[in-house]
Amino acid sequence: MTHILAIDQGTTSSRAILFDADMKITATAQEEFPQHFPQSGWVEHDPNDLWSSTAGTCRSVIEKAGLKPADITAIGITNQRETTVVWDRNTGKPVHNAIVWQDRRTADFCRELREAGHEQMFTDRTGLLLDPYFSATKLKWILDNVDGARAKAEAGDLLFGTVDSFLIWKLTGGKSHVTDATNAARTLLYDIRKGRWSTTIAKMFDIPMQMLPEVKDCAADFGTTRADLFGREIPILGVAGDQQAATVGQACFQPGMLKSTYGTGCFALMNTGDTPVTSQNRLLTTIAYQFDGKPTYALEGSIFIAGAVVQWLRDGLKIIREAKETQPLAEKADDSQDVILVPAFTGLGAPYWDADCRGAIYGLTRNSGPEEFARAALQSVGYQTRDLLEAMHADWTPDGGDQTLRVDGGMSASDWAMQFLSDIIGAPVDRPEVLETTALGAAWLAGQRAGVYPNMEDFAATWALERQFTPDMSEDTRATKYNGWKKAVAATLSV
Repeated sequence: MTHILAIDQGTTSSRAILFDADMKITATAQEEFPQHFPQSGWVEHDPNDLWSSTAGTCRSVIEKAGLKPADITAIGITNQRETTVVWDRNTGKPVHNAIVWQDRRTADFCRELREAGHEQMFTDRTGLLLDPYFSATKLKWILDNVDGARAKAEAGDLLFGTVDSFLIWKLTGGKSHVTDATNAARTLLYDIRKGRWSTTIAKMFDIPMQMLPEVKDCAADFGTTRADLFGREIPILGVAGDQQAATVGQACFQPGMLKSTYGTGCFALMNTGDTPVTSQNRLLTTIAYQFDGKPTYALEGSIFIAGAVVQWLRDGLKIIREAKETQPLAEKADDSQDVILVPAFTGLGAPYWDADCRGAIYGLTRNSGPEEFARAALQSVGYQTRDLLEAMHADWTPDGGDQTLRVDGGMSASDWAMQFLSDIIGAPVDRPEVLETTALGAAWLAGQRAGVYPNMEDFAATWALERQFTPDMSEDTRATKYNGWKKAVAATLSV
């Protein structure tokens, strides 16, 4: 039997998914882990939690499926991006908690760099903006604030990596310190046009180059696991950051194809082919995937709070017990009220990039209640997605390009949310049969490298539609609602 083990290490949980020879899911295991919030706007993970939950779910899913180690052909990894880990090369121990992509502690430093006129240099090389979101300023913070860290780094005793690098290092028993081009492209240290780490930026941040991992294609030899972990050595043959893995899993291989993933955050990527398009609307230029040393580029818009807004309804306001309760509440909301939630809990991402603004609610009345809050939460994701798509199409629209949006991620299971999304963007929204597109993308990368899964063209032909949502809202209503959102965002940004 041929199975591919996909590791999907996310922001709130680690998952392991087994795919069979036909790329069908055999079994899934998942484990949540604690979130740490040392200060307002700071978000951390214990790297040992990331590792133990990953190793545990891998063992669990193999046992659950009743498979033997010999049945696992290869491993593919996809991961939360930008989250920064620094560990000791000799002991394997992290020197600090992982600083999560949502963390805003380096906002002042990023502002200083912008005010000093450096942002264009960073954008030219990395395709990114100066924002706390990315890894480099997090890494600098650790080196500057952990006792002895900088001296140890300069002595060659510390390693840096995004989560994929840390997991691979642990899986291989410290034999592989590597990453792939998509994760490297999110660090603010990688020159996406030259395909190498930028010595200029590393020097500016005083980051020793020997800390940085080797960068490989998305489908490559990343090393083999320790034999004692799963009963035999298993090759790791595919790696991609979660949003790029979803782009692959959605088979967005043609320029102009567009996908949006709704997890903790929301991330929309548009394939721009072999052209790195420079955004005029504060979107990111990034690497969608890389094969045979040749990158395919994308425009990306990042929303920090998507599914997390439903978690807020559950954990913060305590008006729901489970995410699935949000839809029936939204359906009961009073149509005469127009409550708008701007979920800037950790700042606003694209196209605003304001790390300091915080969330706000507008339009409350004496009758506003759980139903209106639930509807406003789901609508906020649709509004933010439209912000991204409008910016993307202003930057680059291929001739005759299909404007259909392919969606995936947990929130895409909500019919109500996806219908509103289609209504507010005024375009079809396609939901695939396989919603686990992130894990599927990682599995396909490893499986095709192993020679057991089809090539790109044949894989794209397997993509199957589960349901298409088409706009059912008048243009006047769409314009009125979106204008209300824009006013709410403007008011939030001005506070």
